[in-house]
Amino acid sequence: MASSSQPDNEAAEHLLNEEERPQLQRLRTEEDTQLSDTQHRHVRKLLFVSHFLSTWNSRVFEFGSFLFLAALYPQSLLPASIYALARSASAAALSPALGTYIDRVDRLKLVRISIGKDVPHQGQVSALIRVSMLNSQMRRIDLFCKLFGPLAVALLDGYSTKVAVIVTGSSTTASVLLEYFTIARVYNVVPALREHQSPALKRRRSRDNVATRVRDYVNKTRTYFRHPAFLPSFSLALLHLTVLSFSGQMITYLVALGLSSSMIGILRAASAIFELSATWLGPKIMSHIGAIRAGIWFLNWEISCLAVACAILWWDLGPYTTAAGLVSAVIASRLGLWGFDLSAQMIVQEEVEERNRGTFSSQEFALQNIFEMLAFASTIVFSKPSEFRFPATISAGAVALAGVLYAGFVRSRRGHLVHICRCLDRHEMRKNHHHWWQTRPEAEPLVEDADRSIHE
Repeated sequence: MASSSQPDNEAAEHLLNEEERPQLQRLRTEEDTQLSDTQHRHVRKLLFVSHFLSTWNSRVFEFGSFLFLAALYPQSLLPASIYALARSASAAALSPALGTYIDRVDRLKLVRISIGKDVPHQGQVSALIRVSMLNSQMRRIDLFCKLFGPLAVALLDGYSTKVAVIVTGSSTTASVLLEYFTIARVYNVVPALREHQSPALKRRRSRDNVATRVRDYVNKTRTYFRHPAFLPSFSLALLHLTVLSFSGQMITYLVALGLSSSMIGILRAASAIFELSATWLGPKIMSHIGAIRAGIWFLNWEISCLAVACAILWWDLGPYTTAAGLVSAVIASRLGLWGFDLSAQMIVQEEVEERNRGTFSSQEFALQNIFEMLAFASTIVFSKPSEFRFPATISAGAVALAGVLYAGFVRSRRGHLVHICRCLDRHEMRKNHHHWWQTRPEAEPLVEDADRSIHE
């Protein structure tokens, strides 16, 4: 087992900077000498319990809070929009300060690692607990909670909103004690977690002033906008400017149309299944036509579905017909959304240099947050359910703009967008062109990368 884990440990160590490598080696030594196999299994179970409780409560409250607001204010999108906007703005404003605070105090790394976001920290957790499939197991927990958490609270709300509120609050309160116990046990079992930040790293960060940070941010922003993979990344970020998803605004609108909470929960689960199907269909399509062309196909599919959704909202149909058409079009559009997400991320992974990946991803994430807040702002301006067609049209326009930008990227790479019949192509400028039904030999590695990124 030690020999098989050696490449992973070397790769993890390579991702760390020079000041953190000695600490990783010390953690690995302490862990190997002080933790038995039984303790490793015990730590894994504690982590999974804590992560399940945290993720379940988060998904339940995230979905349930909008159902509760819709029950209180059934004829207005304003409360749900203000709540969502305040939540996103608070997360964007407080996350840097919270991260700095965590770096200064006792480093309960496994709490952050269990979320599965930071590659270097994943390398450190492999040194702390020898779990090769930790990330995939955490993803399974996320998937389970995403599918069944909203459905559970929706069924409870369909029975009684008061009961749903009491159960949600009680389960969250009770879970706090158990989560605290499990993480405290992990913290006590693994001595290396009690290591503080190295003095050299503290001194380096203390020298950073505001001007340096601003200058660094400007340089990172310039790098992002000038990068060849900017257009796919920016197009993907634009897709977050939408109210045509099972978020708070659309949930409130569906409640105003007369749909029950239970029905909305079932539809939300169906939407999640469509999203998951994209992780299977995406690699299949990319194996035939490549990531770039697959992206334009998936994006065109989403644009078509949202155009249908907007047309339904603008037609004078009955509430149930409008709800059925809108929900069907939105659920179908999720296939294009997540298929394009996979294609764009594959392009970014292929083209962004390793030294710039952190900067590139952080800039993309910041833009996603900005566009999400703009979507919430649109339903603050148009807060009546009868005005939902206006923010929906804005959302469709944002997706169409993403399609135009990505089409420009495709044309710059392929030289064309529309396939011309060979009888019209007298000079055989495209004799090496592969039609969509033909397999591209060079596209096969992308499938391996896609499958690997899904399972990691």
